[in-house]
Amino acid sequence: MIDLHEHEELVRRIREEIVDSLDEEMELEIEDHDSGGELSRSIGERRAERIRYFRELFRLQGELVKLQEWVAHTGQKVVILFEGRDAAGKGGAIKRITQRLNPRVCRVVALPAPNSREKTQWYFQRYVPHLPAAGELVLFDRSWYNRAGVERVMEFCSEDDVEEFFRSVPEFERMLVRSGIRLIKYWFSITDDEQHLRFLGRINDPLKQWKLSPMDLESRRRWEDYTRAKEAMIERTHIAEAPWWVVQAVEKKKARLNCIHHLLGQFEYHEVERPAIELPERERHADYTRHPLPASIYVPEVY
Repeated sequence: MIDLHEHEELVRRIREEIVDSLDEEMELEIEDHDSGGELSRSIGERRAERIRYFRELFRLQGELVKLQEWVAHTGQKVVILFEGRDAAGKGGAIKRITQRLNPRVCRVVALPAPNSREKTQWYFQRYVPHLPAAGELVLFDRSWYNRAGVERVMEFCSEDDVEEFFRSVPEFERMLVRSGIRLIKYWFSITDDEQHLRFLGRINDPLKQWKLSPMDLESRRRWEDYTRAKEAMIERTHIAEAPWWVVQAVEKKKARLNCIHHLLGQFEYHEVERPAIELPERERHADYTRHPLPASIYVPEVY
C-alpha cells in the first residue's frame, strides 16, 4: 500500500510531468522577450532553472543549425537511431533536435507496424528507402531494432527470426558505413519507477493520452522481458563501426541536452560561410491595383 506522503509525492511529480509539456510555449516567450536576462533575476529558482535549460537548449540548437548547413554543404549522409523503452523520452529529444532545422535537410522516420506485404520482404527492406541521400540527416524514431525489442518480447517473430537478425544487422550496418553513411545509435535509459510515473502522467494528461496504446500497457507488464531483450541487443550489435550510446534519461531536460551535445561532438563540422543577404527593393507599378477579396472567405477573427 502507498502511504499518504508517497501519494502526495506521486501527484506532485505527475503535475510536474504535465507542466513540462507546457515548456515549449514558455520557451518561445523567453526567446522573444528575455534576451537581456532580466526575467531570470526576477523569478524563483525553479523557474530560473527552467530558463537556464532553455538558454542552453537554444545555444545547442544554434550549433545544430550549423551542423545542418555543414551536412548539406559537404554532402554528408547521416542516420541517427533513437531506441528505448516506451516513455523513455526519444520523441522529446527528436523534437528538440529537429525543432529549428530545415525539413528538407533533416527528416524524421517513424514507421508503423509492417503490413502483410512488408512482412514477407527482406527484413531491412522497408527501412532502406528512407536512408539519406547526400546532404541529408535522417532520424529514426525506432528502427530496424524493433525486431530485437518489441517484436521479440511480444512474440511477433520467432527466435529463429531474432537469431537471423543478430547475424545480419552487424553486416547490414557495416555495409551502410562503407557506403558513406554515418550511423549513430542512441538508447534512452530510464528506471522502472520513472516509466511507471510517466505512464501515470500520460493517463492523467488529456493531451498525452493518445500516446498510450494497448502495446504500451503490455510493455509495462513485461518490463523484465524488455530488459533481457535490451541487454542481448546491445551485446550483439555494439560494433566499432556503429557503437551504441546510452543516454541516461530519467531527467528529461538533462537527457535532451546531453544527447544533443554528444551528437554535435560526433562531427568535425564548421560554420559554412554564406554571402551576405540583401533584401531587394519591391517593384512598384503605377497601373497595379489590388482587388479586394470577398469578406465571406476570411477566417472569422474570434481572437
